[in-house]
Amino acid sequence: MADFGGFVSQNGVSPFGTMPIMQHGWLGIVGALLPTLLVAETGAQTGRGPYARIAVLRPHDGDTVDFEAGYIRHLEWHRQARDGWVWYGWNVTFGERQRWFVYATFGHSAASLDNPVPPAEDERDNVSNVTPHAQFVGNALYEYRPSLSRGTGEPQPTPRLELTTVDLNPGTERAFEAALVAGQSTLPGETLWYRMVAGGGAPRYVRMRPRPSLSAILEGRSEQALPEVVSPLIAKTTVEILTLRPTMSYGLGSPTRD
Repeated sequence: MADFGGFVSQNGVSPFGTMPIMQHGWLGIVGALLPTLLVAETGAQTGRGPYARIAVLRPHDGDTVDFEAGYIRHLEWHRQARDGWVWYGWNVTFGERQRWFVYATFGHSAASLDNPVPPAEDERDNVSNVTPHAQFVGNALYEYRPSLSRGTGEPQPTPRLELTTVDLNPGTERAFEAALVAGQSTLPGETLWYRMVAGGGAPRYVRMRPRPSLSAILEGRSEQALPEVVSPLIAKTTVEILTLRPTMSYGLGSPTRD
């Protein structure tokens, strides 16, 4: 899962994103920033924080079975290395990237990202077990935006995940976030927003909505829409549905069967 710098080797561009906050007046600014400041302070003490890594692998055509077996072997290396991070693994089930594999880790402080499992050994095991069967096509860093979200910043390990990627027109981030802040109190279920810090075209945001089933996503389509006021700010929106792969995840508290 890592290269010699502690991040996934990549041959392509990341597909995800994140965001900042702004309100009118100094009290609004302080109120908007306070959750992030508290998270940062806590992270400095505990290793927990607002940052996430989200990365993508594309299995070679006809090589899916060997890729999955190799990835599971690589997770065993993480277990033997006593990796303290939690790794989620999903397949893209509905979307243009069908069968691609998304893996991610959440809730990190900036300092903790400097201390992954031994990067050189991690890369060596990757080269042995994963890269013969797949291509690294995305690896990005994100910051969780609690004032836009409902949840903890670490998605529940539900069987399904609705993943929305929003690419904004340059210079529209503040207006976009202000619109989402205004509607935050009405969010009907777990809804997690992240702003991309590095790893792809910016400005980019990602929204994750963990759900128990495909029917729950389909029946909640009215909840999927973004506020109409943000439409002129958006260059592109992509909605995908992912399926959790517990056997291709590591450290999840309550894994669900594949």
